[in-house]
Order: sequence, then C-alpha cells, then structure tokens
Amino acid sequence: MQKLYEPLTASFRRNKGFLDYDRFDAITKKYTRLFEDSSTIAQLLQANGYPIEEKLNGFYFEPMFTNYKDETYVVVDIETNGSKPGYSQVIEIGAVKIKNLEIIDRLETYVHCAYVPDMITDLTGIKTSDLKDAPSRKTALLMLKKFLGDAIFVAHNAKFDHSFLSASFQRFGLGCIGNPMLCTIDLARRTIESKKYGLAGLCELLEIDMISHHRAYSDALCSWEIMKESLSKLPEYVKTSDDLLQFAQSSMKERNNKKSKKLKSSSNS
Repeated sequence: MQKLYEPLTASFRRNKGFLDYDRFDAITKKYTRLFEDSSTIAQLLQANGYPIEEKLNGFYFEPMFTNYKDETYVVVDIETNGSKPGYSQVIEIGAVKIKNLEIIDRLETYVHCAYVPDMITDLTGIKTSDLKDAPSRKTALLMLKKFLGDAIFVAHNAKFDHSFLSASFQRFGLGCIGNPMLCTIDLARRTIESKKYGLAGLCELLEIDMISHHRAYSDALCSWEIMKESLSKLPEYVKTSDDLLQFAQSSMKERNNKKSKKLKSSSNS
C-alpha cells in the first residue's frame, strides 16, 4: 500500500483531482497486490488517512478542492530512543490539530519504554523512570492515528517523523500513514530568508519562544508557529491545500513560471 500513494496522487493531479473507477483500478492494480474492488481499496486508503472521497462514479482527491486556510492539519513531533524504527521506538508524542488556521485540539503523551540511553536523556531530559507507567506503544500509536484522521501531516523534517511513525504503525498492524505530508523546513526554505533552517535556528530568527527544545509537544507548537509565518508569505497562486503541498516541494524555476503565468493572466484580464 505504501508504494501506491505517490503515483495515485500524481494521477489525481494530472486529471484535475478526479479519477473514475477504471483509472483508479488501473493504478491500484499496478502498484499493489490487492484484488479487492475499488470501493474496498478506497476504504483501506481512507483508513490510513489518505484524503479521498467517493462520488459521481469515481474518487476525488480532497486537498485539490479545499482552500489551504480551511484545511485540517496535524503538526507532529516525536522523541525516540534511537534513529532507526527497527531497533528503537517512540518515547514521546506531541501534536496540535489546526483547523481554519487555529489550534482546535492537542495530543501529548509519553510512551512506555524499557530503556532510554543516557545520550537521549541528556538531549531530552526524558528518563526511563518517566515512562514506566506511560501508555503502551500500540495504545499511544492508536491515539495518534485517531488524532490524525485524514488531516495533512506536518512536521519539521517531516520525512523522519512520517517514516518512523509509519514503520511503527505497520509493526503493530495499524497500517501505514497515508496522510499527505508537509515539511516545515521545505516550506520555510521557500518563504523565509535564514542562514539556518533547523527548528532552533528558525525559532531564534522569528523570536519564537522555545519552552523546552527536544520535547515533543513544545517542538510541535514551535513548528506550527514557523508554519504560520510561512503561510503569511505565500504567493497569490497558492490557493488550495494541494497547491501548498506542491509549493513546498517546488523548484525556483517552477515558482518563477507560476509567477509569470499569474502576471500574464492579470495583464490580460
């Protein structure tokens, strides 16, 4: 299933956000070994947070029809006791849910762990004794999965958090994370001039108060503050959530072409 998301999203984008049943089936059969009908596969994708809706003899990719200001985002940060999910685990989860550019909910939890190395304790302040009565890994991951829903997954250096959590979900039979991913480092690089794009460097530049660096909930809040600053500097052509996702991955050439098309359109109107 994990290999399906990128080509499926690319196909939605080529077809103005809509795929009929035949096109949807062709892509799912090419990139998965599933033989279920298209509606069942769509339900599996939706259960993993992939934001599609079935109607009018096919499927719509919702971010292409949602204004980015109206979108639901979940800004996530995790602390772990190592860098590889096969050998280490999440020890703390922090997240804030954003709707209409306002925080509407929060999630903060330790995760039970039998051992936290000294170097991780030195970095985060989290000790093994802090985690002995915390929710189990599966319980904590289920909490996050429910909290995510089909929101856009946002994090600073999102690739790490997204891949680590997705591997952890799969380890406990919870599927993978199909939520579209937005990285606040990528977004900041395209909207904020800075010598440093790490969380601490951007917080210093933007005068964001870091209550406790390398603690999940505090870092999630800081990532949201950086995201807000970036959103205030978006070009006019970014309208939908999918525009935002593509903008965060765009090259300078692509952005200049978009600006040129916008200027030509304005001058001809």
